[in-house]
Amino acid sequence: MSEMHLVPLSRLNDAVRLVVRGFGSNPAEVEAVANNLIEANLMGHDSHGVGMLPRYADAFLEGGLKPNAHVSTVMDGGAMLRLDGNAGFGQVIGHEAMALGIARAQAAGSCIVALGNSHHLGRIGAWAEQCAAAGLVSMHFVNVIARAIVAPHGGSDARFGTNPFCAGVPLPGRPPVILDFATSMIAQGKTRVAHNKGEPVAPGCLIDDHGRATTDPRYTVEPPFGALLTFGTHKGYGLALMCELLGGALAAGMTQRTDDSTRRRVLNGMFSVLVDPTRLADPKQFEAEALAFIDSVKASPPREGFEPVSVAGEPERAWRARRTRDGVPIDATTWQEILAAAAKLGVGPEKVNAAAGLGS
Repeated sequence: MSEMHLVPLSRLNDAVRLVVRGFGSNPAEVEAVANNLIEANLMGHDSHGVGMLPRYADAFLEGGLKPNAHVSTVMDGGAMLRLDGNAGFGQVIGHEAMALGIARAQAAGSCIVALGNSHHLGRIGAWAEQCAAAGLVSMHFVNVIARAIVAPHGGSDARFGTNPFCAGVPLPGRPPVILDFATSMIAQGKTRVAHNKGEPVAPGCLIDDHGRATTDPRYTVEPPFGALLTFGTHKGYGLALMCELLGGALAAGMTQRTDDSTRRRVLNGMFSVLVDPTRLADPKQFEAEALAFIDSVKASPPREGFEPVSVAGEPERAWRARRTRDGVPIDATTWQEILAAAAKLGVGPEKVNAAAGLGS
């Protein structure tokens, strides 16, 4: 099992910003990328956190990630927008796309945003949180253009990506409900984290290169590759299909149909629906019903072996409080990969180590 580093948040902030500057990013982009990646770690989603930097570095060096790029508008239909991310950092592109959609939804009551050709959008919950902070309900269907990693229900090899779905609902006087999940049993990044830690994944998540059940995460990290399975058997598969059709074919004009495992870039398409709930329903009735239902659900006595009932978004906020206080755990293998990525970008690994408080 890999050694673990516990990096104080302030130290991690400094170290990650050093690495991101190596892409040639302007100061605003450095802040956006670093904040988004670290926020994912803080919320317990290490799969979408700073461990993505090595892949980003490879994608940049092969020409698949374009620093300092911005969203461009392909079609403006008022309450419908088709946007191109120009292969820019998803942490910038996602924020810009949602900002455009939020402005239109606040003016018209709703907006459909079709975003294509963005580099990895990271934790999709961040974009639902952005919408919720503006008082908007949102839904997001996302496809992934990269090496196929998920098998269709009943299939024996990978045919598409982890294709996340996300929805956010603002609640008056409370944090929003943010539902954000991959349509695979676990996110691809979680298998990378498990592999780096030297840990197995739970049974029922993976098949090997012959389509046989396995708990060894290497089959998603090293060839010969196996595949992740979809959650809920055919239900997760069906939702993944919708993400591909809406986020891919409709929003991006690109679906995952080839298996080019040589390229490191990760492109996302995202089909987003933004709604101002105050335009659709009586605000007081919506608020009263939503809060009453949440309270009713959480009043269910926990079963033996379970924690008290929570709703989507609460576990992440609990993780954030703990890790902000105690530091962010990063396994030694992942940290070495980050240092190697820094070197590729012309940033001295010793400087990154020193910034993190892990060496001189």
